[in-house]
Amino acid sequence: MNTTHLPPAGLTVRPARPGDAPSVRDLLDTVDLLETGRAGTDLHEVRAELEHPGVDLRRDSWLLADGDGLVGYGLVRDRSGGERIDLDQYVLPEHQTGALHLFALMERRAAEVAAANGASRAVLHLLLNSRPTLDTGGIRERGWARVRRHHVMTREVAPAADPVPVPPPGVVLRDCSREEDRRTAHRLQQESFAGHFDHRPRTFEQWWEDVDGARRDWSLTWIAAVDGIGDAAVLRTRDDRAGRGWADRLGVLPAARGRGLGGHLLRHFFGHYAALGRGRVGLGVDTGNTTGALALYERHGMTVDHTVDTWELVLPL
Repeated sequence: MNTTHLPPAGLTVRPARPGDAPSVRDLLDTVDLLETGRAGTDLHEVRAELEHPGVDLRRDSWLLADGDGLVGYGLVRDRSGGERIDLDQYVLPEHQTGALHLFALMERRAAEVAAANGASRAVLHLLLNSRPTLDTGGIRERGWARVRRHHVMTREVAPAADPVPVPPPGVVLRDCSREEDRRTAHRLQQESFAGHFDHRPRTFEQWWEDVDGARRDWSLTWIAAVDGIGDAAVLRTRDDRAGRGWADRLGVLPAARGRGLGGHLLRHFFGHYAALGRGRVGLGVDTGNTTGALALYERHGMTVDHTVDTWELVLPL
């Protein structure tokens, strides 16, 4: 592992500050354009990351600059309180040496965080576009390996083609405008995703911070209640992205699967956003999901826009 604290010649590194959000967003948009052909980052998302109470920007963030121009960004997030640490990194393609320097800094900090949590190892995860600006050969040499693939799927919607569906018999939908329903949404998400790849149990307070709960429109999160079972499924969506309406999470309790709840919530998502005037919606899906989520989305007309890989590095402490 590279242990130098000095950046490559001509580059400088400093921690991020909340006021850097516009510059970071511009960098992320530039990288997105190179990787997917479209800019996909909204300013409020960057601000939420930089202002997250679980992030100490002085120790958990890095801005890589060439003169006055921002060319790289790194962030370390501890969402587990244990061995699992998340990394986020963007770099312009002509600064691969600088990217590896950021990796050295992020890996060192992630190991410190996991050790402080009492873990015997640090398990680092990083999301990268399947065709990233980063030269993945460099991180493979550092011990990183690709362990999972996700599809970002999209679909065009229109009011005539996608009316809001009538719930099946015995099913009632409600939104989460009330706080008690937000707590139910948290519980349903935790229970429906238990055992899934990379799921980490979260308290309501941790989850609330992670989903930027104070600024979220909770009328766009729906719970499905089923006769004989009770609250059984949840779909959390957002209408604050410039390019498309977005579904963050669709979860169905194991006891309620096979009843068409996932498909109904998905069609409700299409119809509601079409009525709002959106022409396109999207979501992400783990291709290794064993509950049939990918097939469900394909049956309802969603297609792959681009793919994202999870990379992993395990560091003994």
